[in-house]
Amino acid sequence: MAAFPRRAWERSMQKKLTKKNDHSTVHSMNEITSNDTRDIILDVTEKLIYKSGIAATGMDLLVKTAGVSRKSIYRYFANKEELVVAALQRRDVRWMNWYRSEVGKAQTPAGRLLNLFTVLKAWFASEGFRGCAFINTSGETGDPQDPVRLVAKDHKQKLLDYVRELCTEYGAQDPETLARQLLILIDGAITVALVTGDHSAADNAQCMARKLLDL
Repeated sequence: MAAFPRRAWERSMQKKLTKKNDHSTVHSMNEITSNDTRDIILDVTEKLIYKSGIAATGMDLLVKTAGVSRKSIYRYFANKEELVVAALQRRDVRWMNWYRSEVGKAQTPAGRLLNLFTVLKAWFASEGFRGCAFINTSGETGDPQDPVRLVAKDHKQKLLDYVRELCTEYGAQDPETLARQLLILIDGAITVALVTGDHSAADNAQCMARKLLDL
């Protein structure tokens, strides 16, 4: 009889934590908050990979930084590759939710397309910005079928799909072509901002987007 109320309480707490985490990702892409052991492991893995890359993120560092045992890590993940893939998949969801939420704050279809770059500029200026996690990690893999590369490919497809949605809302004659052109501007701006530290790469990309949109 005593077990049921406790399970209900745990479910309630889990919902509260989920809402808190979702709220934090909308306001700051680089902020992660969690109390669940599996989530803590994923959070730390994501942060370390984003900061230093996959190769530089060893299991010893993960154990030390996360404050958990190797046994705890292997309870949830069979090996490092599985952990890395799970962390990147989690970042994909977080990043897309954040980007959609921020871009969607513009009031018009044209405004949302231009906001693709305004939001990027704010991200570039945020503490801890180190470019696109998926481009970065793809550079560490040589095999096009590597699980890490496939996660990155899936992320870019989701981003393309979202931009295509915005192009369709805008009334573009060829939403597919326009979306692919804008995706190049998005990834180009991210890469230039990372390499040069020039946040105005987003402004330059937005200027080119205006030409494509005839704005």
